Amino acid sequence: MIPLKRTERSRNLILLAADKAFRELGFAHTSVEEIATRAGLTRKTVYNLFSSKEDIALRLIAQVEAGDEIYRVRMRANEDVLVLLEKVFLDSAGWCLANPTLARLALAPAERPSLEPPSDRPSFQRLVRDLLVLGQRQGVIRTDDDPNFMALVLLGIYGQAMLTALSDGPFSADGIRHLIRIVIEGIGAQPRPRPTK
Repeated sequence: MIPLKRTERSRNLILLAADKAFRELGFAHTSVEEIATRAGLTRKTVYNLFSSKEDIALRLIAQVEAGDEIYRVRMRANEDVLVLLEKVFLDSAGWCLANPTLARLALAPAERPSLEPPSDRPSFQRLVRDLLVLGQRQGVIRTDDDPNFMALVLLGIYGQAMLTALSDGPFSADGIRHLIRIVIEGIGAQPRPRPTK
């Protein structure tokens, strides 16, 4: 194993310290000074490696988003997309509830999301979009609409539901399943069964 360079080691110490501080104190009550102290580094070192506390938080969120390979393996195996969507959103909800401070930043980003997911890094938006594309190939997701647009709609509804859950209490697995079903089936009236003759 190749030892980490000093800069990379310091960056990792900062991220670990920030993650723990955000969980214990919350984002608003965590200062760069607190992060530096917990990392055993100077405030100047933190600012040399990260532009702000928000930058550190966004890097932590990006690490979580980069962990999507477990879902992509299942996608390549052509597993049932509705089961995968449920798993992805249940896992995300679990992370959000365990990391409410970072979740609020991820669910209500300062920068408005674009129709296309970021091309320079993994993202939750890209994972959801790719799941919808798989669902289109499997014939369970509508093909008459752009999967990028549908991903934004699904994420917008999910994001609002999770922000509400973070404020008002837990969001259950059944709530996630219900949300996915409503988005997949749409909000229009369901066709009535035809009477049999």
